[in-house]
Amino acid sequence: MLQVSVIVFNATANEGVLPVNKYGLSFKNSAEILKYIEETDVRYIDFNFTDIRGKWHHTTQHVDTFDRDMIENGIYFDGSSIAGWKGIQESDMALKPDIGRVVLDPFAAQKTLKVFCDVYDPIKNAPYSSDPRSVARAAETYLKKSGLGDMAYFGPELEFFVFDDVRIHSQMNHVGYEIDSIEGPYNSGRDYPTGNMGHRPGIKGGYFPDAPVDSLSDIRSEMVTVIESMGVPVEKHHHEVAPSQHELGIKFAPMLACADNVQLYKYAVRNVAHSYGKTATFMPKPIYGDNGSGMHVHQSIWKGGKPLFAGKSYADLSEDALYYIGGIMKHARALNAFTNPSTNSYKRLVPGYEAPVLLAYSSANRSAACRIPLSNSPKGKRIELRFPDPTANPYLSFAAMLMAGLDGIENKIHPGEAIDKNLYALSDEENSKTPHVCASLEEALHTLEADHEFLLKGNVFSKELIDSFISLKKEEAQMTSMTPHPVEFLMYYSS
Repeated sequence: MLQVSVIVFNATANEGVLPVNKYGLSFKNSAEILKYIEETDVRYIDFNFTDIRGKWHHTTQHVDTFDRDMIENGIYFDGSSIAGWKGIQESDMALKPDIGRVVLDPFAAQKTLKVFCDVYDPIKNAPYSSDPRSVARAAETYLKKSGLGDMAYFGPELEFFVFDDVRIHSQMNHVGYEIDSIEGPYNSGRDYPTGNMGHRPGIKGGYFPDAPVDSLSDIRSEMVTVIESMGVPVEKHHHEVAPSQHELGIKFAPMLACADNVQLYKYAVRNVAHSYGKTATFMPKPIYGDNGSGMHVHQSIWKGGKPLFAGKSYADLSEDALYYIGGIMKHARALNAFTNPSTNSYKRLVPGYEAPVLLAYSSANRSAACRIPLSNSPKGKRIELRFPDPTANPYLSFAAMLMAGLDGIENKIHPGEAIDKNLYALSDEENSKTPHVCASLEEALHTLEADHEFLLKGNVFSKELIDSFISLKKEEAQMTSMTPHPVEFLMYYSS
């Protein structure tokens, strides 16, 4: 089992040289971090960055090479090897470490610091326009320059599955997958060498059961402990609705810091599961016939230390909050490209499995795409967008949601009347009159092609990034559409 207590103990023991803020290690200058490295015997420095799809990458420097010059100027790498970035004829790019966001890696055998990096265009000596982290930073800057607020807080709820075994076949003559989990209801009659204990959640029966039906509580506790040790403020954990499905609760944070937290969350979940001989996935719909995994995103805007979403309108929201919702609703189908960026995303966004498909807002109503959670304090007044899923690139999806909301405030886009009823039970007529999220990745990409001007404001998103993103995602959609599906053999082989 993973022993994170060593990391926690080391952090406490070195408290005198450990400049910690609420988001982990933070250094003001190169002298501070170099002193910390020397006094705590760090051996390696991981330079971490995120690609357009949201995948975390790293390259590791030996401590002897990590000096003031490298901290200030970064290191060069081959940008042409990252999908959607530079061509080989202009492939030199730079990774510049953000020493204000550093974590000790609890999974490394050698003591390693992981440093969040921004990607720079060395010719322009400026942040690369297709670097997702730079996009999120630019969105925060745009908010401040707009005068509409000075802080955007985001709080995501990521769900995931943990399996014992996953087998994937994707050859020209063999396409299929097989997953297995001791919690799976499909194992109720299985003959285990040690006996079948019989305690497992049923289909849609996994919400909050206690042990032994909930078999992974200890693993989730370890995940939360590890995430906390990496500087992510944590709250809770619990079993989710589907067998083998789980959720860890992390606290809200400023938007860029929150996106960083999502990357650490995913890293910790995958590696803790791996250390237990299990495998974790953030795929939205890995199981047929049961609930999928979402990433509900809470968000609010503050100015001068005051919450701007609290007021006296519907559900105690301010007019600006309603306009923010209006912007989200107007651009929701374009947002789907970033918030639901996989072909698998749209297997979750279907009626009957607690995923919101209707673009409506409502107070305390989990069937709505946008929920206004109950709060006893104006400081807790926020909106919760419920259609995103955890395959989303956190930097791009958070920035896109913020830009859509700000467009709503700037143009006073009212979202219309709230729908305070169970949206899963609407009549066919009511359903047809209510706008829907996109039904496929292709539809989302076509919508983004037609509706992206709001993202270009303040040069937050570049046309180059949007075009590259659409191109990459069209390739994924085409691969899926061209590959025969096993179900097609069941339906059509004898036709």
